[in-house]
Amino acid sequence: MGWREWKMIFLNALEQILPSDRISDNETILEQHSTDESYHTPALPNVVVFPKTTIEVSRVVKLASEFNVPVVPFGLGTSLEGSVIPYQGGITIDFSLMNQILEVRPDDFLVKVQPGVTRKQLEKELKKYGLFFSVDPGADATLGGMAATNASGTTSVKYGVMRDQVRNLQVVLADGSVIHTGNMAAKSSSGLHLNGLFIGSEGTLGCFTELTLKVHGIPEKMVAGRAAFTTLDDAVGAVIAILQAGIPVARVELVDASSMKHINLFSNTDYLEMPTIFIEFHGNEAGLQEDMNFTTEILEEHQCQDFAFEADTAGRNRLWKARHQTAYAFLHHYPGKKQMVTDVCVPISHLANAIKQGRAAVEASGFPGGIVGHVGDGNYHILMMIDAQNPEDIAKANEVNEQIVSYALSCGGTCTGEHGVGVGKAKYQLAGHGAALQVMKRIKDSLDPHHILNPGKIFTELD
Repeated sequence: MGWREWKMIFLNALEQILPSDRISDNETILEQHSTDESYHTPALPNVVVFPKTTIEVSRVVKLASEFNVPVVPFGLGTSLEGSVIPYQGGITIDFSLMNQILEVRPDDFLVKVQPGVTRKQLEKELKKYGLFFSVDPGADATLGGMAATNASGTTSVKYGVMRDQVRNLQVVLADGSVIHTGNMAAKSSSGLHLNGLFIGSEGTLGCFTELTLKVHGIPEKMVAGRAAFTTLDDAVGAVIAILQAGIPVARVELVDASSMKHINLFSNTDYLEMPTIFIEFHGNEAGLQEDMNFTTEILEEHQCQDFAFEADTAGRNRLWKARHQTAYAFLHHYPGKKQMVTDVCVPISHLANAIKQGRAAVEASGFPGGIVGHVGDGNYHILMMIDAQNPEDIAKANEVNEQIVSYALSCGGTCTGEHGVGVGKAKYQLAGHGAALQVMKRIKDSLDPHHILNPGKIFTELD
């Protein structure tokens, strides 16, 4: 049977599940679902579907299983390692219509959402209850996508990453069956930890259709600060000293001099163009003052050149907006270029050397670039501006990435701290996990024996 005949039969079967206006093979729609925010080569799905319920997702996946058609979940396409690019075609399941906040349980500090709910959408709703969701990756990503890649961000040093916030997932498996991976209790000693298994699996084990998430009370007071240093060593040394002192910082971010220059150009700020720490404290009035005083002493001991606190909401928001827009600042300054963003995480004791090695690798490449990082947990990124259409640029950027990843793995770190594996980091899985990768493959084989779920991601040699 030819593709055209097969496609007609398959689309007719899909129309028994979803109305035709929620099934599309329109060229523009396919192109919108062919890529993410990474530099990786786009690829078109064969069809895009827009379900509204778990039952619809289940029936679509079951049909895909019967036809042996690949299934790729899609949130907003903000991923950075090609996680949602459908390299083997098939069905892309767009979760944008599954965007309901189903239940807020303020007494339990829990919220239940559909996967298409975005971070800012949830933030707006939770404010009515004096609550907030702690994972802040910068982009207004969907919560389903954030769970799929185990996202983190600026607040992970205090509140933890996405895996720490998920109490329960509703998951559609490769055969269309539906399971729950947890419950609403704060802890459990019952059974295997399925939450931890599915979070970070990037759609290779199942499709998330509901998430129950832990939320937090909005702190009584929040104060942000900005500290500039002459050298990266001084900046990283100050961060390590602050953490060793046990000061409960909520965020601590490193931005190098090149990035500060681009931030000033893009955000119309006048910050010193030196290695800079962005820091934030959450707590009560008395406790925060003590933390700020202690932090100031540590910063002075590490040759801090300039330190300013932002206690009011507007000033704090301005500071973090500038930090979050670092990537866009580079993109704005180099029109026509794409951004390759590395993402490794190392033990804190190796952080200073890792960043210096990364900086040297970028400078040797000749690419414009900068370094930013959630240095409180050893996670940092190098931004390189490249011509994605130039094979030489791609090859050279991959060499830089290889050096950075190799260093991270050599000191007990990981090839990705928060962006996920996708296609960009698949080649490092054996080096990073060793024999444990075979255990992961056996789990994949068991849950998805025909490898229809996001094929070509993480377990590339299986597909």
